Amino acid sequence: MSTHEERDVTRQRFDVADAAPLLLDAQGVVTSWTQGAQRLLAYTAAEVVGSQVTGLLSAEDAARVPELAERCRRDGGWAGLLTARRKDGRPVRVMVRITPAVEPGGAPHWLVLVSDVSGARGWDMSREVLEQMVTDSAVGMAIVDTELRCVWSNEALERYGGGSPRERLGRRLSEIQPGIDFADIETQMRRVLATGRPVVGFEHVGHVRSTPHRETAHMMSFTRLDDDQGHPMGVYYTVVDITDRHRARQRLALLDRAGEQIGRTLDIVRTAQELADVGVQGFADFVCVDLLESVLRGAEPEPPSDMDQVPLRRAGHQSVRPGVPEAVVAIGEVATYLAGSPPIRSLTTGRSWRAERLDPLAKEWATGIPGGRSATFLELGLHSVMIVPVRARGITMGVTTFFRRRRQEPFDEDDLSLAEDLVSRAAVCVDNARRYTRERDAALVLQRSLLPRRLPEQDAVEVAACYRPADELTGLGGDWYDIIPLSGARVALVVGEVPGHGIDAAAAMGRLRTAVHTLAALDLPPEEILAHLDDLVARMAREEGLRLEDPEAAGVQAVGAGCVYVIYDPVTGQCTMAAAGHPAPAVVLPDGAVRFVDLPQGPPLGAGGPPFEAIGLALAEGSTLALHTDGLLVHPDGRDDADGAGAVAADRDRLRRALERRAPTLDMRCRAVVDALVPARPHDDVALLMARTRLLGAGRVADWELPADPAVVADARKEATRQLSEWGLDDLVFTTELVVSELVTNAIRHAEGPVRLRLIRERAAVICEVSDGSATAPHLRHPRTTDEGGRGLLLVSQFAERWGTRFVPGGKIIWAEQSTPEQAA
Repeated sequence: MSTHEERDVTRQRFDVADAAPLLLDAQGVVTSWTQGAQRLLAYTAAEVVGSQVTGLLSAEDAARVPELAERCRRDGGWAGLLTARRKDGRPVRVMVRITPAVEPGGAPHWLVLVSDVSGARGWDMSREVLEQMVTDSAVGMAIVDTELRCVWSNEALERYGGGSPRERLGRRLSEIQPGIDFADIETQMRRVLATGRPVVGFEHVGHVRSTPHRETAHMMSFTRLDDDQGHPMGVYYTVVDITDRHRARQRLALLDRAGEQIGRTLDIVRTAQELADVGVQGFADFVCVDLLESVLRGAEPEPPSDMDQVPLRRAGHQSVRPGVPEAVVAIGEVATYLAGSPPIRSLTTGRSWRAERLDPLAKEWATGIPGGRSATFLELGLHSVMIVPVRARGITMGVTTFFRRRRQEPFDEDDLSLAEDLVSRAAVCVDNARRYTRERDAALVLQRSLLPRRLPEQDAVEVAACYRPADELTGLGGDWYDIIPLSGARVALVVGEVPGHGIDAAAAMGRLRTAVHTLAALDLPPEEILAHLDDLVARMAREEGLRLEDPEAAGVQAVGAGCVYVIYDPVTGQCTMAAAGHPAPAVVLPDGAVRFVDLPQGPPLGAGGPPFEAIGLALAEGSTLALHTDGLLVHPDGRDDADGAGAVAADRDRLRRALERRAPTLDMRCRAVVDALVPARPHDDVALLMARTRLLGAGRVADWELPADPAVVADARKEATRQLSEWGLDDLVFTTELVVSELVTNAIRHAEGPVRLRLIRERAAVICEVSDGSATAPHLRHPRTTDEGGRGLLLVSQFAERWGTRFVPGGKIIWAEQSTPEQAA
């Protein structure tokens, strides 16, 4: 059976004309039984007439008869549902209507109309009941014909504007509500007419005539109406105002977007721009964020007076129109707001301000705008405004201003509450970025003050360095590099890093760098330098742990720091190095080929483990050592290319390709390598130190083997004098003779084994070295005037710029360095 046929059957069963009548007397006895009643319940008249009506009902409803009889006498009738029993005992759900009737003779009777509703959908209702339902309903209802013209509507639709039900008759929706998207609604109606399938829960947003300047939302449902032959007659639809629910949903969506899109970085300006971007997403038409200058520097803002003209810097703005034409101040520019103006009042009081309608002829509150771009609100097209202070942790950092231009609906109290929630969330992010900026700047200043400001001049290597700090999300680390001149024209090349970030990491780096300089002055081999550093870091960690109850609260320590220490000798071309938990250097050969040093990896500093091991290798002149921190090998997006050995191979392959690229200068090559491997804002600090080796030729080094005979001291002085004359350094002859005489004499008198004298000519110094086979270091003495000896080293220390002792396999070397006359001048 079709839906149309089912509806016809239901209609017929609810039709009063099809009800079976019967009569009851005042005591509830059946006095008349009709054929319709017999068809319904299968009893004959002889079986029913004269019996109580309770015998025709279910036990439950039979018990209700006294109550129903009382209600009939009181109300003059009754209508409702009962359950009757057929002759075969089967229950039948029936609709009963009881009305008073009077037989001839005046005896009171009751007329009972009985309809079978066992297959019906519900209780049929009178026209009066139906009219009450549609008239008193708060739900807007209307019926349109197949031409979509209104043929009926209830009074509830009047509150949306468009006229009374009589005024709506014969009009299309485009004539009744021209401010809404009637085309979309009529499309739904035509679809329902064509398919017969109802549309439920269709949401529509627009402006109705009752509130033309306020956006409203409605939920609509559409049902097709058919005639008795099943032909479409029109569409019945309902309208429910869901504006409050729609705005609450919009509010939650806006706050969700704010949580996702604001504060993704620790950059103040970017965070302010994100706030402006979110603010124009279905809420305002133009948003600008102005912050105090001190906030952008990361400093604590000082509360201004409302009597002052306060300069604010535009940190971000956005508009629904391309190019942000409403902005009279560009991002990054400063505009001074007039004393007592709404932005200054919000800034000084910390309270929001709202104006539903701006004075169109009033000028923008800022003065001294670069380029003289001041304008009236009418010229800018702005009509409604809210100003919300950017305030977090009791600090007001600026103001955010929301304007409406295209949307005619003015800002109301709900909008202001939403704006305050939005700005308060963003203010926490701005303050986090401000405090991070302050700490990062302090760490950067500390770190840069600890890094070498300029690399020392020396003849051993040509050097270039590049340092790139980490981005704002991870913070500055503890990477450092150094080049330390050593005795004998040698240099130490150092690169290391401390775990962690921030000021603590920079401070720990400074302590380690100072320790490296102190240990380098002892002229120890690389593996011994790292061993002393390891002991120092472990001792620092123990002391820090004892000082604090919670060792984890000690901040960033140097435990786990990495370091590679390289010594290069330009006289021999020999290089020795050792590493503590740090990547091995790469070597770029003179022909451009790249090799990676197979350097044994010692444990990180302070971690404990096996002793450090050094290796030595010979480097051809023009070879370039590349020492770097591990940040150089991190993939630009922060991921590893592979695991284990595969990751090492992939990292080295990337580094090899970068190092193979040539550049006009070593500085440019160093920077090109970092640019090729590291983004502008890396995840970790990056330090790269490149050193191109030089060799001091035979013309700059002279040495002599000396027998252990005091008579050779004079010969040594003569050879040294001759060599200085060849170098054109006659001005140093006297002091050099004295230095050579004292050092050679001490070696012959107190040391063992062969004695060797060596002179080295650097660009700015002459170095005198005397080596012997003794492992005992000489000591500087301060003899009394009556002592006959002990003045040798004292004289050397007076005439030399620097002097010292270093131990080598098989003995020691005592050296003294003098500046050349050009350098001394």
